[in-house]
Amino acid sequence: MKISFGNLYPSTLGFETVLRDIEALMDNSIESINDKFPPHNIIKINDISYAVELAVAGFKLTEIDITVKDGLLVIKGDKSNSHSETQYLHKGISNRSFTKSIRLADTIEVQGATLNDGILSINLENIIPESKKPKKIEIKEHKNFDIPKIENSIETVNT
Repeated sequence: MKISFGNLYPSTLGFETVLRDIEALMDNSIESINDKFPPHNIIKINDISYAVELAVAGFKLTEIDITVKDGLLVIKGDKSNSHSETQYLHKGISNRSFTKSIRLADTIEVQGATLNDGILSINLENIIPESKKPKKIEIKEHKNFDIPKIENSIETVNT
């Protein structure tokens, strides 16, 4: 089932990109339902700070890559070079490569990342530029000196 916000385009201004992104996310969400590896959390720390945590046990720093391009945070884990001679009777711990993508708002910036005890934490901050912050618009009184003020505009007619 395809979702479209086309009927909103005539009644909105400047939201075309956002609406198209939502449509794309909705289309891709069906495909990504089974893509839950690695498990992750998205945490709101306060009104401007967030963190994304991924469970990446067994991955070394050299096997993880984080990039941001065009508002898309991409975290990749590459296990393609690790071949083990170990013979497993049961293997319940995944040792596979992954790619996790998270769409970021225009004002969200990555502040850094840490890897501690198998948890990759990516710190994000909502930095709103001055041009996007609310501002009060002053209303000025319009004074037009070219139009004379008419005090008595009704003439009485004596009959």
